[in-house]
Amino acid sequence: MTAAEILSVAAFDEGRHAQAFPSFGSERTGAPVVSYCRIDDKEIRTREPVMAPDAVIVQDVTLINQVDLFAGLSPEGYVLINTSRTFEELGLSELFTRFHRDHLVTCPATEIALEHFGRPLPNAALLGAFAALTQQVTLGAVQIAIRDHFAGAVGERNAEAAAAAFTVIITSKEELTHAAPN
Repeated sequence: MTAAEILSVAAFDEGRHAQAFPSFGSERTGAPVVSYCRIDDKEIRTREPVMAPDAVIVQDVTLINQVDLFAGLSPEGYVLINTSRTFEELGLSELFTRFHRDHLVTCPATEIALEHFGRPLPNAALLGAFAALTQQVTLGAVQIAIRDHFAGAVGERNAEAAAAAFTVIITSKEELTHAAPN
């Protein structure tokens, strides 16, 4: 929920229209939560859940086999998964036939958070990775929104985690580009 809110603030600060809201399944502690963020160049009037997302960020990799997380995602959509494993290692190779290969990335966001923040809270790192993957918001806007949300050293460390994840994704996209056949 926090990541969706910060992402919407980053987009808004860049002059776009944005909204963020959660959707709760069951009311037990630890139950999966889905959060939505809409970003557009024009006013957003709908308040309905997003049924056809342009991007999916999977914060908890254990949910992959529990729910069809990619339902409704168009072939032009983006997938970002919080893990150091590859899509092949996750058993998700079939996604390469459904989506553009350069729109599919994994990012060790939890490890990045531990390194920069000392806690396994991947939200900020995932937002940096999202900015690199989709270019829907800039890293600078994400970092400003993070610092506005989290005061002092906490905000600064989270902003650093976002930058580190941004670099991981940019580097992996460059490697993919160089590895592509001519």
